[in-house]
Amino acid sequence: MQFWMRARRIGVALAAGLALAGVGIGVQATPARAQAAPAGATDAEPVAVSSYSYRSEQGDWVGGGGSGSYGSVTVNNNVVDPSPEKIVLSTSFWTIKLAAPRGEPLRPGVFRDAERVSVRSGRAPGLDATGFDRGCNEVFGGFTVNQIEFDASGLATLVDLTFTQRCESADAPALTGDIKYRAFPLSYAYTSEAGDYIGGGTSNSYTGATSLFRLTGSADGIVGYTGSGQRETWSVRFAAPEGEQLQAGRTYQTADIGDETAAFLSVSHGSRGCGVSTGELTITRLAIDGQGKVKALAATFLQRCEGTTAALHGTIHYYA
Repeated sequence: MQFWMRARRIGVALAAGLALAGVGIGVQATPARAQAAPAGATDAEPVAVSSYSYRSEQGDWVGGGGSGSYGSVTVNNNVVDPSPEKIVLSTSFWTIKLAAPRGEPLRPGVFRDAERVSVRSGRAPGLDATGFDRGCNEVFGGFTVNQIEFDASGLATLVDLTFTQRCESADAPALTGDIKYRAFPLSYAYTSEAGDYIGGGTSNSYTGATSLFRLTGSADGIVGYTGSGQRETWSVRFAAPEGEQLQAGRTYQTADIGDETAAFLSVSHGSRGCGVSTGELTITRLAIDGQGKVKALAATFLQRCEGTTAALHGTIHYYA
């Protein structure tokens, strides 16, 4: 049985390697129009989040040195002709306008050197965050778009972004904000202990602003998750113990060869992977469609290579 399982895993590893060698590293997700939220979930269906939070440094005119958060956001509520080039997000006492450089659509990415939306020049993006009836005469700052989606009319239907705004000068006190409108979590993060071969003792996190993600597989087979960005590519493959299917709320003991007692887990980073591994996998959220395919997932893992004590810790959020 173990020999057969090892052969099956090697075949999957080869297929994954061939996919990663393709154009765009075989990874799909968070294009200019971000992936739609998963549909048909049957287990722990993800819930979209809408919220706005801000932090204002002492001396910032707009935020008055305070901080706060709101649990609801509306989008494009005062835009007569919506367009993928700019959006308006509003909540109690606040209106935030953002725009791509003129003639370009807003997309996942980092937008630096912003100017006021109505008077942005050249290739500058636009930003206007007003609160409590206060705004900047001149804006300095930028914003990071993790996810964004528009409908056919140009109305934003999903937004996940952060911004930093300074009034009147580039070194003025900052207002920072975090906005989510019908957004689903989408990220990968890891921490590698000293002596861990895969992560090399480093840590990092990846979001849709810089990275692409892909999730494949079914709850009763091998699930594959890949993340590519910041000059790095990560692959996480896992499966429930033989004869079982993945379940939300469960923690599995793992090995490089799954069997009736241990789940299968293999985490690789570029060309680095374990020959022999042990670890742990926790499925915190799981959404499955009518065909049993995994559409959304939140999970944490721990992996140790070759019998060492040094561990690689990771967290996956794919629309959950």
